[in-house]
Amino acid sequence: MTPWYATEEFTPQEREVLGRHFTSLDGPVFALVNLPEVVKGALFARYSRTPKSLRRLYLDEFAEDVGETGELTRAGTERAERLYENVFGEYGDDSVAQLGGVHLACEQSSQLLCKALEWGRLAAYLEQSTRYMRYDDRPGGRWRATIPPEIAGTDIEPRFREYLDGVFETYAKLFDPLFAWFSERFPKEPGDGDSVYRSTITAKTCDTLRVLLPACTRSNLGIYATGQSYEQMLMRLAAHPLAEMREYGQLMLVELRKVIPAFLKRVDAPDRGLAWTRYWRDTREGVEEVAGKALLGIGSEQRPEVTLVESDPEGELKVTAAVLYAASGLPDDQLLDHVRSLTPEQRGEILSASVGARENRRHKPGRAWERTQYRFDVLCDYGAFRDLQRHRPLTIEWQRLTTQHGYDVPVQIEEAGMREAWERVMDAGRAMEQELCAAGLEEVAQYAVPMAFRIRFVMQMAAREAMHLTELGAAFGFISYEGVDLERLEAERRAEARRRPSRGA
Repeated sequence: MTPWYATEEFTPQEREVLGRHFTSLDGPVFALVNLPEVVKGALFARYSRTPKSLRRLYLDEFAEDVGETGELTRAGTERAERLYENVFGEYGDDSVAQLGGVHLACEQSSQLLCKALEWGRLAAYLEQSTRYMRYDDRPGGRWRATIPPEIAGTDIEPRFREYLDGVFETYAKLFDPLFAWFSERFPKEPGDGDSVYRSTITAKTCDTLRVLLPACTRSNLGIYATGQSYEQMLMRLAAHPLAEMREYGQLMLVELRKVIPAFLKRVDAPDRGLAWTRYWRDTREGVEEVAGKALLGIGSEQRPEVTLVESDPEGELKVTAAVLYAASGLPDDQLLDHVRSLTPEQRGEILSASVGARENRRHKPGRAWERTQYRFDVLCDYGAFRDLQRHRPLTIEWQRLTTQHGYDVPVQIEEAGMREAWERVMDAGRAMEQELCAAGLEEVAQYAVPMAFRIRFVMQMAAREAMHLTELGAAFGFISYEGVDLERLEAERRAEARRRPSRGA
């Protein structure tokens, strides 16, 4: 034990109880294990208002409610939930809802639903990749696609199903010929195993064909989030204009309440969650109404695919001043005035010192590089947008997915002689979208749009985020200019090397 930390004394019986749930009984740092989320959260909620150590607090107030294997008695559950109600109600301490988390599997979600689930910044998401998944099977006798609830049982549903048959059957017909085309273009090299080569060609084929599929294509999503993050997510889903999101949010709430019920009591409380949901819904509808009036008759001007619409002319000066801030005792505005008087060489020296000797792309400078902002307007296919949207620390907002901005045809599809089949799917997607819009279902029409169609969105980021996302600029030294014909080949080779037994084994 490190001598300058006080050691708390526990009896042998207490050590036996604590040993089931605390990774260390002597040190000042330890983790909680084999405890219900409600107990862990309640422990920390009490922690902020008691002089006791966490281990002593557990022994005095919680241990009798927890069985040897970590199960919670009814009395213990009620006590923990009362504690949450007191903290939320009497103290207004929302941070308590950050103290418990849940791993939640969200399966059979449309691409649109995935983006709605991934809106929040304060959660961890892992989405099934369309780049490595084939979509030519029919689990349960149906394609991996969502039929929008709004058209279920209507005259449009049979035509939507017929449209899906055409899209997915085309995907299936193109897969093997495109796989063979890639195999011919990129022959297997000596030393590459069959599994490495086949995995690489499969990934390339999946990656090329994935944007042929419509936005109703289903995916699986894993989420880890705190109670507070789930609370926000569920209220956003409840206010969403699409029925799939609202219905899925209810499914999530049912399952989450089996694990962290105390954290989610406010979600459907009339004066809290329901009022918040109503506020978001009313605000969205109000903005749509005034936007329709304000923008009536205005057409879209032509723009490049990426437009830098806003940057700070003094951005470099501000970052330089911010670098000096933590290392000085001077006010922020005084530092900025001083930096303006320095020579470019002096400012460059300061910035270089803050970047340091980056050995790989994960080495990033500190928060001083968040001092300046860039705002980009981007127009790209929905498949690329899905990848960029996952970079959540920045500010990103997107417009409705439509066919109005046209679509991309991968160069490989053109070269492989498959453009005609590709365009038939695009035309069918546009026709299905137009039918839904004519029925007054503009939001629902997004489900029909193939992911090769372009979507417009805005990305606003600090210089530090720009370094993470793009590796552009003099300090951003890890941008890759390597060919991307077979993106996964080197990764597959490394994985194969790890799987092989060492020669000395």
